[in-house]
Amino acid sequence: MQPLAQKLKEQLKARHQLITAAFSQNQKKPEALLHDICHSVDTALIELWQALALPNDVSLIGVGGYGRGELFPYSDVDVLVLLPHAADDALRVKLELLVQQFWDLGLEIGHSIRTIDECLQESKADITVQTSLLEARLVTGSRKSFRALREHYNAAMNPQAFFQAKTLELRQRHVKFEDTPYSLEPNCKESPGGLRDLQVILWISKAAKLGNSWSELAARGLITGPEARQLRRNERAFKDIRIRLHIFAKRREDRLVFDVQTPIAETFGFVATPTRRSSEYLMQRYYWAAKAVTQLNTILLQNIEAQLFISTSKPHAINADFNEINGFIEPVDPQLFEHRPSAMLELYLLLSQQTELKGMSAPTMRALWHARFKINSKFRRDPINHDLFLQILQAPQGVTHALRGMNQMSILGRYLPNFRRIIGQMQHDLFHVYTVDQHILMVVRNLRRFTMPEHAHEYPFCSQLIANFPQHWVLYVAALFHDIAKGRNGDHSHLGGEDARRFCRQHGMAKDKTELVVFLVEHHLLMSQVAQKQDLSDPEVIQHFAKVVKDERHLTALYLLTVSDIRGTSPKVWNAWKGKLLEDLYHLTLRALGGEIPSPDRELKNRQDEALKNLRLYGLPENAHAELWKQLDVVYFLRNDASDIVWQTRVFYDKVNSEKPAVKCRTAPIGEGLQVAVYIKDQPDLFARICSYFDAKSFSILDAKIHTTQHDYALDTFLISASAFSKNYRDIINLVEHELTKLLSSQTALPVPSKGRLSRLSRTFPITPTVGLLPDERGQYYLLSVTANDRNGLLYSIAKVLAKYKINLHTAKIMTLGERVEDVFLIDGAALQNSRTQIQLETDLLDALTI
Repeated sequence: MQPLAQKLKEQLKARHQLITAAFSQNQKKPEALLHDICHSVDTALIELWQALALPNDVSLIGVGGYGRGELFPYSDVDVLVLLPHAADDALRVKLELLVQQFWDLGLEIGHSIRTIDECLQESKADITVQTSLLEARLVTGSRKSFRALREHYNAAMNPQAFFQAKTLELRQRHVKFEDTPYSLEPNCKESPGGLRDLQVILWISKAAKLGNSWSELAARGLITGPEARQLRRNERAFKDIRIRLHIFAKRREDRLVFDVQTPIAETFGFVATPTRRSSEYLMQRYYWAAKAVTQLNTILLQNIEAQLFISTSKPHAINADFNEINGFIEPVDPQLFEHRPSAMLELYLLLSQQTELKGMSAPTMRALWHARFKINSKFRRDPINHDLFLQILQAPQGVTHALRGMNQMSILGRYLPNFRRIIGQMQHDLFHVYTVDQHILMVVRNLRRFTMPEHAHEYPFCSQLIANFPQHWVLYVAALFHDIAKGRNGDHSHLGGEDARRFCRQHGMAKDKTELVVFLVEHHLLMSQVAQKQDLSDPEVIQHFAKVVKDERHLTALYLLTVSDIRGTSPKVWNAWKGKLLEDLYHLTLRALGGEIPSPDRELKNRQDEALKNLRLYGLPENAHAELWKQLDVVYFLRNDASDIVWQTRVFYDKVNSEKPAVKCRTAPIGEGLQVAVYIKDQPDLFARICSYFDAKSFSILDAKIHTTQHDYALDTFLISASAFSKNYRDIINLVEHELTKLLSSQTALPVPSKGRLSRLSRTFPITPTVGLLPDERGQYYLLSVTANDRNGLLYSIAKVLAKYKINLHTAKIMTLGERVEDVFLIDGAALQNSRTQIQLETDLLDALTI
């Protein structure tokens, strides 16, 4: 048998190469490729089956996509071996050999061996099995057994239960993808609006005996002819993209990730222009297709549900223009939107006000879609429509749902023309994971969640602030405009501010509200930049920021928008550490706005008093802290929270003049990670030596605070993390303390830094490394700033270069922004006094930052 399997494997490989080559040369349509690959697999499996001479009453059945007669280049091949009864020993041996031969073909085979009764039991228990059997197809073997399976399966099928299970499954999948097809790296199979959504419709239709194709659904009146053609066209587009993904990746790959978007776009013939990448044309095509599928799926599911669950409900009047029927809103007059276009906005306002409504009926969506062209310049100038739009934003609930629905039906983009320009617009950076329009709506959603009691546990401080902030809707207006000018030539914050001002004036908003909205749009990046890139212990930083924000209302509004904006970029960008920096900046600025002049002396006393009060809770001797604090300068107290000062005092108060290194760890008090404190007599290469340990253990350094005491001891703290220990940092505390102490006690040579691999995103969006070296105002120290893509071992690479030039490190501000690092070091050393050596240092640092 082995020679036969080898021969078939070679034939399959050659045949697949011919099929994919013909497709790549535009000689085959997507459907033809899928069917041809399926046929070639059929041929190989049938030959193996016949060579084994299996009993005549056993069947080989294709299920899932293979049963449907479609195989993508690297898809799994799912088969069912159907037995008339439990296998005896002789048959079991043949079946084991059959399965082995299947694998020898080099295919990704998913197999099951069952009787009809076992198939029905599994189908009843698992909706996935039931779905795969829905598309069962006889490949070879007993036709009688296959027909019996079909008859029993059809008799057991409950279309209503199947509908409910598949729609629940669809909703769960959509939630997994944040209910949006507009991810910058969508999964063309699983994302909302993708191939799986189309398959769900056809599965449900087939189970309910309503039709097996788009044309059959149109014939039954479930969709119109044009809608059927649109669905067929979009299905072909998704299949085309998925095929190209498989061919390019040489494996099963369904994600349109950044690094494949351009090569895939080029296979379609898209060409870059001076203003747009070729991938942007591809992705725009993808998003429009996904949007159309999402709309039509909603219509189809409603129509199928109406067929399966016959309702005797009669229309119930909501007002003179709209009825409620079966929980859905519907206009009394089918031509209402054509005759009175303002009713389109009234519809969304009613959806916000009538919380019991499930949504729009299918006829309403169709009417709305066709009437959207009525939203023109005259419509946008109408004060009635201005009032309706503001009422939607001011609604006590349903704001996000209304805006998303308006965007989905192309109403929002027609009402706000500049918003239409950023629909489906890509964001080529290391931070965002959504298109511009979806990011904006995500920011609105985040602001809305602050107002909801059920979400108060997520960000209690934000919920507290917004509860005392009158007229939340003003923040939603700012959110709608904060990125609306992206992609235009110029500063998007300034251009967006102009758009926002025009909107506010057109909509009759009061002068103070207009000023606040414009301020928020123009300065929406400011608070994160100050918190993450400047020294919050510097009174001048706080004073300058306070002058910009002017008062508490502006500060609170900017804080709420900033948190919502960062959270709306990507789940990876926001973390508790950034949240703390923003909150610290808020409190420090609030005190400055209250009339308190930022003073290092006052802040020093406040921190020390709070730390002393907490130290008493631990039962330490009255003046236990005195000897250690005597060696610490103002900078130390300004750069550490009272809780950090308490912890470090507790663990190091009795080691002030110790000759041995002391290392203490604790789980990070904020967010995930491990906080590591090192107290040791200062020595050359100390920072590099500590970083070498973290490098060797593959820890990421999220933050570092470097201090040298009055008597030349180092008191350094690090915030580190590693995905491998995300659930059990507490378990490795003793290990880190022991190993790092042992390393610091030795004087071994510094190891070579590991060249950690860049992440996929960093490879796609490489940052040109930069190094800046400037003297401070007094000329006593130098500020070293570096920017680069993040990777493991990066900080150690920098530290080793500094050690090579005998540079003394006094403070370090480590900032990781997603995949980007922006670190600032306060340094001095003899090497910095020579311009030639300075240049060489910067050159070596650039080499260290480059991978």
